Formats: sequence, structure tokens, C-alpha cells
Amino acid sequence: MSQPKRLLIIDDDPDFVAGIKSILVKAKYEVDVAYNPKDGFQALKDKAYDLLLLDVMMGRGAEGIMVARKLGKDPNLRNMPVLIITGIREQMAFLFPGQAVHPHFVSVDELVEKPVEPKLLLDRVQALLIKSAEARKTNSK
Repeated sequence: MSQPKRLLIIDDDPDFVAGIKSILVKAKYEVDVAYNPKDGFQALKDKAYDLLLLDVMMGRGAEGIMVARKLGKDPNLRNMPVLIITGIREQMAFLFPGQAVHPHFVSVDELVEKPVEPKLLLDRVQALLIKSAEARKTNSK
């Protein structure tokens, strides 16, 4: 039997975090939480995670973007899949449906809008974990 996938949520909204954590735990994921970018980045350094779920708007502004950028610069973390869950898509003009996030803006694998439907959340998490596992297999050959 394989080890459960370990996920980290970095989001400063305790109610939202409780909701998505509950969905993920029920789906048999191991879930840790950080309520601010500093603690979140430290958690990423301290433990190995299979996926990061990241909010954009925290603290003094779009601090989630800074976390994503720091991940991209860290050789130990840059390959971890990142799912951004945010309510600011229109204000930030992240992307249009069906188009990838611009790679020079911030390196993330997927973006979904709050509030997120449980099925969509689980589908995106599973798809990113599968894609990441396939990339690791390809890179190890």
C-alpha cells in the first residue's frame, strides 16, 4: 500500500482552510496548514510535500505570488506542483480559461477560483499529483 500524498495549504483564511482541509483529509490525503507565507515557506523547507495549495492574497497584498516565485528559485522545491486557489483572478488578469499561467509571471501549475467545488478541487489535486509523478519518472530515466 502506498504512502498517502502529503499536501500543504498556505492560506490566511481559517474558515476556507478548514473546509478544503476537510475535503482533502476525507479523500485520504495527509494535509498540513500554514496561515501565513513565512510559516508556509518554512514548512516547505522542513518537510517534503507532494503538492502546495496556495492563496495569493495574504498579509500586505499578493504575498502568495512571492511564495510561488521563491519556490521557482529553490532547486529543492521548484519541481513541486502548485495549485493556486484565489478569489482575485479578474483583478490580477492571471489567465483566460484554457490558457496556462504565463511562465515569466509566476510558476504555478494550476489556478482555480474561490469558492472551489469539492469535486473540482479533488480533480485538480489528483491531476497535478499524476502529472508530477510522470515527470519524475521521465526525469529519472
